[in-house]
Amino acid sequence: MAQRISIGFHASPPVALRVSDDELAKLQAAVGTEGWHVVDAEDANIKLNLAHVLWVKIDKDEQRVGFGLSG
Repeated sequence: MAQRISIGFHASPPVALRVSDDELAKLQAAVGTEGWHVVDAEDANIKLNLAHVLWVKIDKDEQRVGFGLSG
């Protein structure tokens, strides 16, 4: 199942991607190390300089339909 993630950097806007669970696990293991890491996403392949990655956000797959708040 694909996960929606965002990757935050030191000096540029975040990048949003859809990645497999396996790719997410590889990225999480690589964050905090040095060097380069390739993320094979559904819509792009990205080569990251891990020294510039600040955070990885994993979006929850909550389906939202409608305009109001449920209460």
